[in-house]
Amino acid sequence: MNAMSVTELRKNLAATIDRVTADHDYTIITREGGKPAAVLMSLEDFASWQETEYLLRSPANAERLRKAVAELDAGHGQVRDLSE
Repeated sequence: MNAMSVTELRKNLAATIDRVTADHDYTIITREGGKPAAVLMSLEDFASWQETEYLLRSPANAERLRKAVAELDAGHGQVRDLSE
């Protein structure tokens, strides 16, 4: 995670977009006084974030995920081959 001012972002926009896209990272954009104002992230990461947020809106889905993570943490995971 990086933070930069709007002025810095203007000067380095292309490089910043390249970095957040390649590194799957984000940059916080700040206003005067260093106050956080916005976030720049890749479209791929944003879409993934949106999908996760959508799926976790359902209490049933959220609980199912919590249980699955707990099972994996307890060593009860199973290795499976992916099939088409």
